Amino acid sequence: MRPFEEEFEILNEALLEMGGLVAQSVHRSVLSLTEKNEDYAHQVLRDEARIDQLEIQIDDLVASIIARESPVARDMRFVLGAIKINTDLERMGDMAVGIVERSLASLRQPELQVEVNFTEIANLVESMVLTSLDAFVKRDVSIAKGILASDDAVDKMRNTITSQMVALMKRDPGSIDRALDYILIARRLERIADHATNIAEDVIFMVKGVDVRHRAAAQVV
Repeated sequence: MRPFEEEFEILNEALLEMGGLVAQSVHRSVLSLTEKNEDYAHQVLRDEARIDQLEIQIDDLVASIIARESPVARDMRFVLGAIKINTDLERMGDMAVGIVERSLASLRQPELQVEVNFTEIANLVESMVLTSLDAFVKRDVSIAKGILASDDAVDKMRNTITSQMVALMKRDPGSIDRALDYILIARRLERIADHATNIAEDVIFMVKGVDVRHRAAAQVV
């Protein structure tokens, strides 16, 4: 393997390690909420340091490849995609931390008098994260396109939870703190889905050289 290919492989492996950690953090952040489990929450907080460390490592690898190898065409698209995916993964990790912070706060508050279903939105968001990583590993445009189609469903689920919490706060002002926590959690799950969508768009760009941002899923190449 040439040095150029070795550097690309190291970059690829670092992105996959970071992606795996982020996917675990998203999963544990939701379990910390649905199972009221502080251990999951604290593991997410511990993993944040490694995710941040990998972000810096990947930035350094990209800078080295650009400076030493001057990549062009598809290789350059991979490097550009790596920069963007790195940023999206780090922000997903931040959103997972935000979820566990709200989850830990909610454990110290009274139970709501209504049941809030986070399972459906959480399962879809987790699937989008894992599928975006699978699309990246396989450089598979068809997998990436499937993620784009899921984003609207997450938005609708987020809106449903928000509407439910707003109605509850109007009926019961004593529920405001807890309901606001749930609105923020739903919003962060929706933002994680947005970042997974960004990764899918980056995969399409890396493989096809086509920018599909701001285009409907049906119009994607």
